[in-house]
Amino acid sequence: MYQEEKTFALHFTLEASFPDDYAGDEDERKWVGEWEARIKPQLIKSVFESIRQHGGWASHIRNRGASPADEIEIVITRDFSKPLPLPFER
Repeated sequence: MYQEEKTFALHFTLEASFPDDYAGDEDERKWVGEWEARIKPQLIKSVFESIRQHGGWASHIRNRGASPADEIEIVITRDFSKPLPLPFER
């Protein structure tokens, strides 16, 4: 089977600013914990929900050895060797 690939990167950089008298690590990086526990999971869920709205496309997470705290690769595929699903209308 012939296969083509295109890479698209959506990169997030997290930054936190603190007052001048901040001694560092006083908050034990709770701001990163909020990202990991609440924001990132909701963001990933939203991506998958959006992809599901487009017939013929499928998605899954692929792990290439990087820590999921640093990188999540979402593979989005479309198989043109199979017929498209019929749209469901009410």
